Amino acid sequence: MRYTLIGADGWPYTSPVPGTLGGHRRARLYGRLDCPSALRAISRGGYVEERVFFVDEVTAIAAGYRPCAVCLPQAYQLWKAEQAADGLAMAGHTATEQAVYGHTSAELAGLLGLLEVARPRVETVVIGHGRDAGFSAQAFADAWEGGVRGGGDPRQGTVLAVVDWPEEAASWLRQARRFAAGPPDAWVVAGAPLGWARMSERLRQSTGWDPERTFGFASTAQAVALAAPGTLEGMRGADTDGTTWRITRNLIHRDPT
Repeated sequence: MRYTLIGADGWPYTSPVPGTLGGHRRARLYGRLDCPSALRAISRGGYVEERVFFVDEVTAIAAGYRPCAVCLPQAYQLWKAEQAADGLAMAGHTATEQAVYGHTSAELAGLLGLLEVARPRVETVVIGHGRDAGFSAQAFADAWEGGVRGGGDPRQGTVLAVVDWPEEAASWLRQARRFAAGPPDAWVVAGAPLGWARMSERLRQSTGWDPERTFGFASTAQAVALAAPGTLEGMRGADTDGTTWRITRNLIHRDPT
């Protein structure tokens, strides 16, 4: 029996022994083979296409993967502390956050709060993002899987998949099919308005995606002016100050504070 593992250089290789850790290629995280979050995602039909394996933790870290918040909480907290030490943690200064991270801490909290009170209850999500919004997508994934919710809800959620898309593409069909597969309890999106507008149009034309089960960071709301009327109707999200919004056929309605 031969096994395909990921080496320290990030490339696959053939091994005579199986890996001791599993991982998610796009989310760039690793965890135990019996991780409940991963097993739930696999049972729902997600995760499998992005599944990778490592011989040990040192190799996973060298390949650029971070520990899972669900099954490796101590390693995850250490990783978060190291990120803060490197200046990657958000300091609560809105203008600086927006410039460096593409989102603010209030925006992320507002988005998490929307999902916390959503009905039916949301436990599984698929995250989508433009190529320039990877950090925002990762910040949401970390909070969701780590049980950090808008109102302090300790429940840990599951990320079924993370899908990115370019601002310009021939059709966005491949990305749309991956994004709509699952299906999750909700979709979460980050990125520039134009890319999301084109992606959402393809989703509406070619998949069973539902904008009413979709939640976005602040910039995604502006896509309503670029997409065909009604494409994003029902989508909700949070502004940079944490206030929330909802899209009707062709307008953005801010919720009262």
